Amino acid sequence: MGWREVEGAFNDAVARRVFPGATVTVRRGGAMLFEGAFGSRTLIPESRPMQLDTVFDVASLTKVLATTIAVMMLVREEKVRLDDRVTRFFSDFSLHGKERITLRHLLAHCSGLPAWRPFFQLIGEVERGGKVNIMATPRAKHRVYEEIHREKLEAPTGSRAIYSDLNFMLLGEVIEHVYGVALDRFCHERIFRPLRLAATGFIDLALARTQKLKPVPDMFAATEECPTRKRILIGEVDDENAYAMGGVAGHAGLFASVREVDRIAAELIASYEGTSDFVEAPIIREFWTRDKTVAGSTWALGWDTPSPTHSSSGHHFPSNAVGHLGFTGTSLWIDPERRIAVTILTNRVHPSRENHAIREFRPHIHDLIMEAIDGA
Repeated sequence: MGWREVEGAFNDAVARRVFPGATVTVRRGGAMLFEGAFGSRTLIPESRPMQLDTVFDVASLTKVLATTIAVMMLVREEKVRLDDRVTRFFSDFSLHGKERITLRHLLAHCSGLPAWRPFFQLIGEVERGGKVNIMATPRAKHRVYEEIHREKLEAPTGSRAIYSDLNFMLLGEVIEHVYGVALDRFCHERIFRPLRLAATGFIDLALARTQKLKPVPDMFAATEECPTRKRILIGEVDDENAYAMGGVAGHAGLFASVREVDRIAAELIASYEGTSDFVEAPIIREFWTRDKTVAGSTWALGWDTPSPTHSSSGHHFPSNAVGHLGFTGTSLWIDPERRIAVTILTNRVHPSRENHAIREFRPHIHDLIMEAIDGA
């Protein structure tokens, strides 16, 4: 197996409509082994070719590329401890037996909070009730935080792994509370600008609206034809709750190009090795170690690790690898010991989120990539 087979697999996936298009980078240490752009960044209203610098809505990669790194920095600066209870920051969070939940529980997805709630529907109801223009504003974001504080547990804290957006919405609120600035500003100043990333960041919808800013369509991969917003989404967050919160949230909302995601991955690997001070090695090593709170859970802190069977990373990533997926069709998998990072960004939800063919493609392509690395 080699890179020709990898390239062929991407072209075949485009032809089979697994996704309209994709970009990919494969890194080992300081060397870029493979990169490519395939298919189309948009199909509607017309087909436009994918480019390596196309910017994607990376969806839940936000959790690891923005929120988790921000928490690492809070820990490094001793502003928080992983075993701090959330009630240290928000006293009203203790309702309904949530007083035991710590930051570690949130990061490891074992807080007991439910996976998801349709907060965007609540904001829509408030807006229809007479409070015009609350959707996608700071007021709506504050209302979502209030709802999470009042939320009931789905399982006792520490008893079960439940992958939960609410955990990371709450972590985003903690970051904003501790630093006194919005999450997007913190991430820009402390993560993206120091790494010289020009295309990575959140798109603040309230700011864009007040300043009458519009995204440049040619920069972005389109996502779905949204049934509630009645348009093809380009440069506007796909996730409904992140949209209701104004485009800036701890669980979703980040936009990035494949090379810039790879740049973050390379810096994290260097931090793991101790050759970068971006994040201290002991901290990232703790975050990249599988959490033991819940027996059998694959979650580390913020990051996932390969499941014993049917992992999206395929068969060749070791058990101590870390990674994450995004709903829009994005993924990042890292083998820290071999210094390998594989970033794949696709727009599989364009024009409809009902396309799930990527589930079979992900393990297959990761196997081909790892076999090409070993063959080389």
